[in-house]
Amino acid sequence: MAENDGQERTEDATPRRRQQAREKGQVPRSRELASVAVLVVGAVALMWFGESLGKALMEMMRKLFTLTREEIFDVTSLGLISYGAIFHIVWPITFVLLMLFIAGLIGASALGGVSFSWEAARPKLSKMSPLQGIKRMFGKQSWVELLKSILKVALVSGVAFYLMWASLDDFYQLNIETFPTNLYHALEILMNFVLLICCSLLVVVAIDVPFQIWQHNEQLKMTKQEIKDEYKETEGKPEVKGRIRMLQREMAQRRMMAEVPSADVVITNPEHYSVALRYDSKIDKAPVVVAKGSDFLALKIREIAAEHDITIVPAPPLARAVYYSTELEQQIPDGLFTAIAQLLAYVFQLKQYKKGRGRKPNPLADQQLPIPPELRR
Repeated sequence: MAENDGQERTEDATPRRRQQAREKGQVPRSRELASVAVLVVGAVALMWFGESLGKALMEMMRKLFTLTREEIFDVTSLGLISYGAIFHIVWPITFVLLMLFIAGLIGASALGGVSFSWEAARPKLSKMSPLQGIKRMFGKQSWVELLKSILKVALVSGVAFYLMWASLDDFYQLNIETFPTNLYHALEILMNFVLLICCSLLVVVAIDVPFQIWQHNEQLKMTKQEIKDEYKETEGKPEVKGRIRMLQREMAQRRMMAEVPSADVVITNPEHYSVALRYDSKIDKAPVVVAKGSDFLALKIREIAAEHDITIVPAPPLARAVYYSTELEQQIPDGLFTAIAQLLAYVFQLKQYKKGRGRKPNPLADQQLPIPPELRR
């Protein structure tokens, strides 16, 4: 899409884009890190186990080159001797190979972590295209690999020549040493050379690792349109979300209107607000708001209340206080207990009067309903 609409990839990849890339096997990798890790650990392993490995090889050759005539023509005896000779080198080689395996595994997964992807392993025709191959040969990645190769050759050559120049005295010393002292000395010099040359390649790793991370982030960058499209896919289109919210509000309003007939009283601010309260001493510890609304919704609450002969009491300050302080299906706050209690007492007396069981109560005045200042609206 970015190529069609001319947009540039200027935005950092989103977490979803990174996760999709990881599932496809697109993670930053540094071949230099893996190869240098194997070389350095291999050099260290040879320094640690080289002596025991050398002695095991010498013992193996001593046994195999000092066979008697009877041992040569005795197949059973020859097999046992060969097995015993080879057994001496098994453990040193095993330790060296184990260290190399661990170094290769850690070096390969240190950047990008462990990732298994069947999609990355699946053959792709685009990789077999000659044109694509030519593009890759002259692409930016190929030039970077060429520069790294030149740097590695120059670095290894420079370090090797410096080490040889710095070890001239040791080379001269080898001429006057006797066998096998000179052999061990030469091997020690050689192993030090190998370790230092391998460690010099860490300079290449220090350059390659940040470059691979940067290149990976550049490849995953997105256009602004791609981010918008992804947001629509994950969050849904705004029109659809708006429609869903509208349907949810309508369903909530229908459920709320169905609860109005269960109310004991509807408090109104005649112009704008209506709040329906229920108080059943068997199930409610305090009065509960079963419905509330403003403007058109407030009018519908009053109409339903009138249809079901529910008492409607105009009390603007109290109606506003309950409307703003209490949500649906919640009990009224403690600060309004006294005012609501007086209101319910008035409603109870009014119902008794309508049944002919008492005198008509005096209308409630706003001043009679104590409303805390923090709950006034």
